[in-house]
Amino acid sequence: MQRKNRENLYTDATKDQIIFAKPQEKCTFAIQNEQLHIEMNTDDIIERVERLRSWMIAHGLHAFIFPSSDPHMGEYVPDHWKTREWISGFNGSAGTAVVTLHSAALWTDSRYWLAAEEQLAGTPFSIVRCRRNVATAEELAEWIASDLTKDEAPVVGLDAWCNSEATVNEMQTQLSFRGIALRSDLEPATELWEHRPELPLAPIEVQPIEFAGCTTAEKLADIRKALRRKGADALVVSQLDEIAWTLNLRGMDVHCTPLFVAYMFITPNDVFLCTDERKITPTVRDYLKVNDITLRPYGACALSPNLVVQFDPEQTNAALVAAIKTKAGESFAFVHAASPITPLKAIKNETEILCFRRSMLRDGVAMVKFLRWLKPAVEQGEVTECSAAERLRELRAEQPLFRDISFDTIAGYGQHAAVVHYEPTPETDIALEPHGLLLLDSGAQYQDGTTDITRTIALGPLTDAERRDYTLVLRGFLRLSMARFPEGTTGTQLDVLARYAMWQDGKNYGHGTGHGVGSYLSVHEGPHQFRMNWMPSPLQAGMTVTVEPGIYIAGSHGARTENTMLIVADGENDFGKWLRLDPLTLCPIDTTPIVVEMLQPDELAYLNDYHARVCETLMPLLTDDAERQWLFDHTRPIE
Repeated sequence: MQRKNRENLYTDATKDQIIFAKPQEKCTFAIQNEQLHIEMNTDDIIERVERLRSWMIAHGLHAFIFPSSDPHMGEYVPDHWKTREWISGFNGSAGTAVVTLHSAALWTDSRYWLAAEEQLAGTPFSIVRCRRNVATAEELAEWIASDLTKDEAPVVGLDAWCNSEATVNEMQTQLSFRGIALRSDLEPATELWEHRPELPLAPIEVQPIEFAGCTTAEKLADIRKALRRKGADALVVSQLDEIAWTLNLRGMDVHCTPLFVAYMFITPNDVFLCTDERKITPTVRDYLKVNDITLRPYGACALSPNLVVQFDPEQTNAALVAAIKTKAGESFAFVHAASPITPLKAIKNETEILCFRRSMLRDGVAMVKFLRWLKPAVEQGEVTECSAAERLRELRAEQPLFRDISFDTIAGYGQHAAVVHYEPTPETDIALEPHGLLLLDSGAQYQDGTTDITRTIALGPLTDAERRDYTLVLRGFLRLSMARFPEGTTGTQLDVLARYAMWQDGKNYGHGTGHGVGSYLSVHEGPHQFRMNWMPSPLQAGMTVTVEPGIYIAGSHGARTENTMLIVADGENDFGKWLRLDPLTLCPIDTTPIVVEMLQPDELAYLNDYHARVCETLMPLLTDDAERQWLFDHTRPIE
C-alpha cells in the first residue's frame, strides 16, 4: 500500500526525522533498544542486479538509471511502474537507483536514510545521502563517470516513459559533458521483472455535476482560453488529477486517490482521451459521446499536424514528447509552459466549496466519535497504533459518500510521533498507554470532498517538555490560521507566522507548513504552498490549503496540529483586496496539554471561537447523548 506522499512537504527534514518505509515481502522486523531493525533476504536483489548487468552487457550499456516516477510524473505511482523498488528493494517514496557494471547506488533524502540503510544492507547498493528530495542530473552523471573505467566507451540507459523531457535533456547534457552517451529507448523491467504487476484496469466513473459544480464543456472553454493567451492551439495533459478534474471522471487505479491511468490531448475542436477501453463502462461511454470526447488507445499520440502544441517539459515524459515530434515531423510548433489546468483546478467553484463543507461535517462527526472512544479504550489496554488507525477508518466508512481514506494514516505514539511521517505496520505496531502523546494524521475520500486533519492527543500525564512543545505548535497553528493578508501574498511570505514562536524557543521543523487539497482528488494539490523556501504562486480566494506546523524530538515525542482551510475574501480598502483563512476542518483540538500562560490573548480568543463553532455546528449531527456531552465538554472555552 502506498503511503501519504509528502514529496512537496518533507524535503528538508533532518536526519532524525525519517520515514519508516513499508515492509517488503521477504523481510523480518524487530524492535531493539527502541529502534526499528529490518532484516531482509537479499538474495533476490543480488540476483536481479546480476541479471540486469547481463542484460546491460547484451544491450551495450554500462549503467542504468531507475527513478521513482511513472509516465505521468505524478505523486502516486501504481505498482506496475515501481521499478526502482523492484531493482533495489528500497520502497521509500523518493529515491533514484543507479546500477553500473561494477557498482550500484541509491540516492535518497534525509527522511529515508535510516530505512534505506536497513533495507539495502547486504545488497549491492550503497547509499548516497541527498540534501534534497531528488538527485540532480549533475550528481548522477558525476557518480557514474567516476565509476567507469577509462577504456570503456560508456553508454547509460534510462526509460524515457518514466522520465520527464526536462530530466532526459538535462541528463543528456551532463553525461555528454563527461563523454558519456545516453540511450532512453530501453526498459529492462519489461524483460526481467518476473510477476510484474499489470497496469490497473479499474472501471472509470462519472463525477456528477452536483459534486463537480462545473461542466466539462465549461472547463474546456477556460483551458482553451488560457492556451490562446500563450499562443498555443493544443495541450498535452499527462497529469492524472488534471485529466480527472477536466473530464469530471474518477477512477480507482491509484491507492487512496480516485484517479485513472490515461493521457489527454485538447485541440481547438476536439478532446482525445487515451486509455484502455476495458476501463470504459457503458455509462462512461455514453458520457464521453455526449461531451464529444474521442477515445484512443493508451499511449497513442492523438494530435493532427500543423498545431502549436503546449506541454510542460517538467511534467511530460520524454517518450510521449518524442512520439509527438516523430508523428508530424516539423509540422508542430511547441510552447513550453506549465499546464493551465493546475491553477484552474486549485480555485474551487461554489459547488465544490459547499461540498467541501459538507464532507468536513461528516468527517468531523467521525473524528468526534473516534476521540470519545480513544482514551477509555487506551485505559483498558485495548488499543495499538494500527488498531486506532483501523477504528478511525471504520468510523469514517459509516459516513455517507465515503469512498476510501485519502492516505495511509499516520499514527505515531511516543517516540514514533517524532518520526515525521511514521506509518505503523504490524511489525512496528505498539500499544497505546495512558500517558504521552499520540500524533494522528489522517483523512478521507468522500465523493464530495477530500479531507486531511492532524490532531495530537494527550493519552494521560505529560512531561513539561511535551506540554511546552505541544503549545508551541499550537501557537504556530493559531497565528497562521488568524492571518489576514493582501491579495497577491504567497505562502512563503506567511510561513514564518507558523514558526516564529518555536524559533524563539530554538526549535523548527523540516517540512512545509501547508498544501492545497483536491476536490475528491489528490490530498496534495498545488501550485500554492506554505513553506520556507520560495514558492511564487500567490494565494487566491477559493483555494484550499492546510496549516500543519509541528515539532519532533527524536527518541521522545512529536506534535502536529492541522486543519484544512479555505482562502476567502475579507474586504477591500485603499490598500487593496484582503484575504483570510476560514476553517473547513471542524474537530476539537485537545486543550489538556496546553500551557495556557504561553498563549497570547488573541490566540486564546481564536481557539475559543473555533471551538464554539465546532460545537455549534457538529452538535446537531450527533444523536448519541454521550457523544454530545463529550463534544460539549471538549469545546468549553479556556479562561
